[in-house]
Amino acid sequence: MNDKIRLRFAPSPTGALHIGGVRTALYNYLFTQKMGGTLILRIEDTDQTRYVPGAETYILESLRWLGMEFDEGPGIGGDFGPYRQSERKSLYGKYAQDLIDSGNAYYAFDTAEELTAMREAFESRKETFRYDGITRQQLKNSLTLSAEEVKTRLESGDPYTIRLKVPRDEEVLINDIVRGEVVFQTNELDDKIMLKGDGMPTYHLANIVDDHLMKISHVVRGEEWLPSTAHHILLYRFFGWEDTMPQFAHLPLILRPNGKGKLSKRDGDKLGIPVFPIAWEAEKAEDSFKGFREFGFMPQAVLNFLAFLGWNPGTEQEIFSLPQMAEAFSLDRISKAGARFDFDKASWFNQQYLIQTENATLGQLLKPLAKEKNYEVTDEYLTIVASMMKERVNFLPDIIKTGYYFFEPVREYEEKMIRKKWNPDRKTALLALNEQLENLPDYQAEKLEAHTKTYLEANGLGFGDVFPFYRIALSGTTKGPALFEMMEALGRAEVKKRLLTAFPAFDEVFANKINS
Repeated sequence: MNDKIRLRFAPSPTGALHIGGVRTALYNYLFTQKMGGTLILRIEDTDQTRYVPGAETYILESLRWLGMEFDEGPGIGGDFGPYRQSERKSLYGKYAQDLIDSGNAYYAFDTAEELTAMREAFESRKETFRYDGITRQQLKNSLTLSAEEVKTRLESGDPYTIRLKVPRDEEVLINDIVRGEVVFQTNELDDKIMLKGDGMPTYHLANIVDDHLMKISHVVRGEEWLPSTAHHILLYRFFGWEDTMPQFAHLPLILRPNGKGKLSKRDGDKLGIPVFPIAWEAEKAEDSFKGFREFGFMPQAVLNFLAFLGWNPGTEQEIFSLPQMAEAFSLDRISKAGARFDFDKASWFNQQYLIQTENATLGQLLKPLAKEKNYEVTDEYLTIVASMMKERVNFLPDIIKTGYYFFEPVREYEEKMIRKKWNPDRKTALLALNEQLENLPDYQAEKLEAHTKTYLEANGLGFGDVFPFYRIALSGTTKGPALFEMMEALGRAEVKKRLLTAFPAFDEVFANKINS
């Protein structure tokens, strides 16, 4: 193991884990696998006002379903824990105080009402308020108050926050692995809060302190964090940690299917597609979402699809196992441009994985779906159905939904072919054929097909005289699995029963056509 390569995936338990977060986790996972490094799961729960009960459990279950394993984290252990920031609260005050002592941060005593009044005053002048190197001089903080007043306020327990003192007239340079050189002007940065009034750190302080203490070598995260990185670089400088600062790689946005704008959780509802790994159940129905798992996706297909949302292996290969992905993965092949969330492509990936999956494995996956429908069938039968249907569907539940006729009588018959070619006079030959097939010693697809061909030749009939009507009688449609394999699966008795049920229905369609 490469002890110097240490990455972390650090979600916040403020709700369901969006598919963009899953991609971030995946890229971190692939890079550590490629480099033989260590992957850490860290729960960033410092924002107690946005904490959602059950969210952490949801995150862990999502990652387990996808098959991404971590080397350190909650429930796993490690030498750099605890791995929940709320359990590390006692650490952060010291570092906030270090910033105060070095002159790189200050106490701010402004109340929420005072800040709101200041913001409204700026808006009235059509200006945007920012707590920064200019406005801090007009506000209530340890830079404008006397040392004596600051001491009195602190000793009397006045509420305060600790803000970063961003210097004026400087440039902050970031060498990003994905985006190259990015330059920020400090005059455009605000004095971000480092420690909140409740003693909890903000994301910015906790993130930098934990990354340093956990010896993180690379920070791979979403593009939305790029603007904050300037503050993070300053923090590394102020703490004197620049020599051990991690390398940054900011991932491109995942765009809506039409390529316009960032994919949001609401897009899933609007478009009827999943944008979360697994279902999220909330108190309000409108805040509940269906997941890739419930939609019928296989976890390997989701990972393969997500890997290509921003990364290209540089070859024509599209289907990768997780180890193959890791072997091919590199951060320098991640695109800067946003990646379009192509659900049709995701469906295609899932179909490829269905086709490649062993029939017996699919049969086991179908068991709970069959049970939901009260279909009482054997494991062997489900395996046979899976073998015939898996190339005809995109999702596992569609095997049961589309191939319902393997489990219950045909619900309706496709009339186009019946209206076009059916004639009641056909029944005699079709039933005679079935009687011969029914009496075969071995009711197997090969034997059924061979005998049918012999019968057709002997009676001067073509495939089109028999096959479409047998298909419709057995499945309701001319489409579907191979006819003789379907007959073998259904069995002699069921095939006969369906033919005897279907042919009168065909006659009725014929009669309606004649009378219309």
